[in-house]
Amino acid sequence: MKPLFTVHAGEYLVGDCIESRLGDRLNVWIPSRDTGIDLLVTNRSNQRATSLQVKFGKDYLPEKRAELRHSLRCLAWFTLGRAKLDNSRAEFWVFVLYAFEADMPDYLVIPTANLQKYVAEAHASKSDKVQIYFSSTQSDRCWETRGLRNAEMEQIASGSYNDPIRDFTRYLNQWAVIEDKLKG
Repeated sequence: MKPLFTVHAGEYLVGDCIESRLGDRLNVWIPSRDTGIDLLVTNRSNQRATSLQVKFGKDYLPEKRAELRHSLRCLAWFTLGRAKLDNSRAEFWVFVLYAFEADMPDYLVIPTANLQKYVAEAHASKSDKVQIYFSSTQSDRCWETRGLRNAEMEQIASGSYNDPIRDFTRYLNQWAVIEDKLKG
């Protein structure tokens, strides 16, 4: 049996977050078929729109690394299809970092062009799939941590890590970029 209507968890969380934070200024719409755009967001008058691709990731913080658990809120793993990203028609990709021990998920709100540029530079191999780990911290920072050594993860946990290429903090819970886009 084919379901009549489904919304996956990430889409629901993103829509709910936008409505709870910006619902007096923005509307959230769900497309009736899969076009590579998961949510459409409009201004209140529905005159301007932007599109979102949503990815959901649950917490993979290893229990054996208890020293990281106190400093990191979430370590979420995402697999991106390179062709899907390269051909994406969405204006923003929103990554949901769902931590089991946090009250609310973290969200990375990334303009598609910025994500495409990062993947091209940091994941230069031409494999069809790109593996990305996003780690958010208790001090409201976010890093792409795939391939980092234990010492570097400890630096992230302590707040002493510095790598501008891997720093995604500017996208962490930054819903204003969507609102600004819709102001025109």
